Formats: sequence, C-alpha cells, structure tokens
Amino acid sequence: MQKFRLWLTGRKAANYDDERVVSGKAWEDFCDQLKLAGSVLKYSGTPRDAFNQAEGIRYLTRLTRAGLEAYVEYGDAQFPEFRRMVHETVKLGADNPDNYYLNAQIDGNCEYRITGKRNTIDYVGFFTQNGSYGTTGGLAPCGVLQGKDLKISADGSFEITLSHKPKGENWLKTEDGTSLVIVRQTFLDRNKEVPCELHIENLSGPSTPEPLSAQRLAEGLKMASMFVAGAPLLFARWAKGFQKHTNALPQFDPEVSNAAGGDADIIYYHSYWKLKSNEALRISVRPPACDTWNFQLNNYWMESLDYRYYTVCVNKHSAAFEPDGLVVVYVAHQDPGHPNWIDTCGHYEGTMCWRWYRLAEGSKAIEPSCEVVTFESVKDE
Repeated sequence: MQKFRLWLTGRKAANYDDERVVSGKAWEDFCDQLKLAGSVLKYSGTPRDAFNQAEGIRYLTRLTRAGLEAYVEYGDAQFPEFRRMVHETVKLGADNPDNYYLNAQIDGNCEYRITGKRNTIDYVGFFTQNGSYGTTGGLAPCGVLQGKDLKISADGSFEITLSHKPKGENWLKTEDGTSLVIVRQTFLDRNKEVPCELHIENLSGPSTPEPLSAQRLAEGLKMASMFVAGAPLLFARWAKGFQKHTNALPQFDPEVSNAAGGDADIIYYHSYWKLKSNEALRISVRPPACDTWNFQLNNYWMESLDYRYYTVCVNKHSAAFEPDGLVVVYVAHQDPGHPNWIDTCGHYEGTMCWRWYRLAEGSKAIEPSCEVVTFESVKDE
C-alpha cells in the first residue's frame, strides 16, 4: 500500500518518511498500533480475571521494550549486536528457562563474521531466519550450525562466516530475505555453566554508522509495532488451540513451530494445563535416548513462569529418576514433598511444554502420560 501511495504521488520513500517523522505521524502510527495490540487481551479463550489480565498487560509492555530495543536501538543491520531479546523479564512463545537466547538483526545481502569462545555451556546452536514476527510466513528457517559441527581451536575460540555461499570452516547460510541470526545456548546446570562469548561484525558494510535517518527510525517503529501486535496474537491462537487437549501433552506440529523460529531438532509437546486448588497434574514418561530433555510451566500468555525464584522447570540433569528409568513430574500449587515438583506460582491455568532434544539415531519420541490427581494422593505417594 505504501509503495502504491508513493508511486501515485511521485514521492521517494525517504521524503515520505521525513514528512511522517516531522509531522509526528510516524509516532502516532506506532502508538495506534500498540493500542490495537491490546485486542489480544480479549482474544477468544483468554482468562478475563484481574490476575491474568494484569500479566497480559505486563506482557505487552515487555514486548514493547524488547521491540524498541531490537528494531530501533539495535536495528541497524549494518552494525549488528547480539542482544538478549528474551530473558528473565521479557518472555515469549514458551521461552525455555534452560536457554540463553541471543539475537542480532542482519541483512541477507551482507556478509558477517561471528567470533567467539566456546566456554562450558552444554549446547550452542546458530540459526538464521527469514522474515519476522507479524509478517506473512513468520520466521522461516534458513541456515543451521550446530555446536557439534563447530570447528573450535585449542583455546576454545572459533569463527563463523554468514554468507550466501559456503565460506570458511564454520559457515552459516543466509539468503536475500534473511533478517535475523539466533543463538540458542542450553544449560544443563545454569548455576555452573558459562555461556559462549560472542561478537558479530559486518564484513561488507561501512566502517562507521550513518547518522540516524527518518527512514530508519520510521522503519524501526513500524517493525517494533508489528512485533508487539503480531507475536502475542500468534501465541494467543496457539494457547486457544492447546485448550482442546487441556492437561495432556500431545506432540506439536513441527512445521508450525519451525515457522515461529523453533529448532527443527527439538520435538515439542505444547499444551494447556488447568488445576483446582486441591488438584495436581502427574506427568510420567520413560525418556528416549536423546541429548537432553526438559519440561516447563508457563502462564496463559506462553511466558515461562519466574524461574529466578521458583522451580518451574525440570531437565535431564536436574530430574530425579525412578529405579526403572521412569520420570514422574508433579505440577502442584504447593510442595508435595516430591523431588520433581513444579510450582504453579499462584496460577491456576496456563500453558506448558515438554521437549526432546536431538533424539539418538533409532530412538523414537514418546508422548508423556498425564493424569489429574488430588494433592493429597501426591503427598501419600
């Protein structure tokens, strides 16, 4: 539509954005889009009580903060920087408490270099994505470089080239439409492991940044508002669909998760949970052979619960196993005295996710078994 207007009036994009910034229209459009983003608070299936609505509004403020940082403050793809867009106080799409996420905005027409030191974190993977949240096609996968394939020097350092064609001993594919590089690092023990040290630079751009232009500001505001409006709506649709199998953990469609920036080597079991004050959810499974696995509890908005202060997730390293290899996890409002207790943190409903990471050859994914039981029965067990 904008291109048509420009063609109709004979104006250039830069002049059009100059006018919008000077008149205040760029800021007004951003604010209007934020107001529209609030419609997700009333989306079908959304809990309407004050507690969940307060978390929903906080969720939108968090995404606004993240969107402005990603697309305005650090949105210059000529001079990208790795940022923790999702972390302890910005949460999105069942963000994994065992993960240390880093993102950088890039331009698929440029060539980049990542330098780093591996350190001790259990897993690292590098992923390029095309598109963005809030646009048709979402975040389509492009290139992948797993940690096991990373060529590392004796001192733990490494170098990765991001380009259209293979280059160097560590290569990460990009295409014309590539807009984002994601680094996923996964802890087995967050308290002991050290994430990678990483730096990214543009090999085909200028040596110093250009002064801020109206066009870049307007584009950044537009992308930020699309993110704030698009991402919550996407995951509200997911949460609504999960309610069809409340308190069960069926496998999630991998094509859908990949389009939202998921890892193709992870098998996801997304769902919804809902428990009364005297109920608990018993989840049991004998894990298949895989690199690791984890389970986490989220609120309705698909934000992980506050893992800084509460036990809201369990993984292969932290779980207590039965003698026969079975894992039993209890989601409950109070501590039942079981070592694999997941705290609901004052919530009575929300979303949840179980993941199998990189199954071993010949191993098959197993759906966890779920049963709603009384809290007293858990204490007895």
